[in-house]
Amino acid sequence: MKARLLKMTSMLIGSGVFLAACSSVPTTTPTLDEARADFVAANNNAQVSSYAPQEFRQASDALDRANQAAAKRESLDTIDRLAYVAKQRIATAQEVAKAKSAESDIANASRERDRVQLEARTAEADRAKREAAAAQAQIATAQAQAADAQAQAANAQVQAQAAQQQAAQLAERSARLEALLVELHAQKTERGMVVTIGDVLFATDRAELTANGMASVRKLADVMTQNPQRTVLVEGFTDSTGSAAHNQDLSERRAGSVAQALIGLGVPRDHVAMRGYGKDYPVASNDTASNRQLNRRVEIVLSNEGATIPPRAAQR
Repeated sequence: MKARLLKMTSMLIGSGVFLAACSSVPTTTPTLDEARADFVAANNNAQVSSYAPQEFRQASDALDRANQAAAKRESLDTIDRLAYVAKQRIATAQEVAKAKSAESDIANASRERDRVQLEARTAEADRAKREAAAAQAQIATAQAQAADAQAQAANAQVQAQAAQQQAAQLAERSARLEALLVELHAQKTERGMVVTIGDVLFATDRAELTANGMASVRKLADVMTQNPQRTVLVEGFTDSTGSAAHNQDLSERRAGSVAQALIGLGVPRDHVAMRGYGKDYPVASNDTASNRQLNRRVEIVLSNEGATIPPRAAQR
């Protein structure tokens, strides 16, 4: 289109020069000159070719008619009238181009505004998504922490119940132990609780336990069974009557008899130790029969809870 208009412009300008050279009669008028100048300006305006091609073509046709009138040497009024029409058509083409260009600018601005608004809404939506995801993550973390706290509380409750149950069992076991030790006339010493089996619980000058002696040992075995963390040391003693070798042997056999009875009643072997002392460590002088009977004895030392039995000192 633009090439066609340029060609037309060259033809128009050329026809004006040709007419001027062939006649002395004026072949143009100021209005026609203005129309031609306006046409050249419109032709150089890119907006006209882009937005008002039809209007510019109509202007070109109008200018052609004015130039043709000038070439035929029609009246100046006719030339001016046709040139005026051409000028109006050129002005219309320029105004239409200007208006449509403005409309295009407005449309472009509107599209740019829509694009910016879309980007803003997209950014807002993305931000909302991120915030929602962060909130969900916080909720999940809080739920996990709450579940962990509940699990810890439940575990603590179980442990507390277990501790209470264990304490109750320990208290019950301690009470039973105390009752048995009272029944066995046990004495509390620094080495532990001491149960004494007197001479009357053995056959005379022998190591076999009588029925009453076995009954006492059985009670002590029950104590050991209920308190597996304790150990016993069975110690045998005699009076000073007879030879030292005989007394040593009798004390060891009686201590061994008690130890074997305990083992036979279920007390672990490694929890039972025994030793004979013969006539050593008397609890009374050996000057009377009753005192000598007191010295003929077996002492069973029950260790304290979780402790070992210390060695015998000069006195128990």
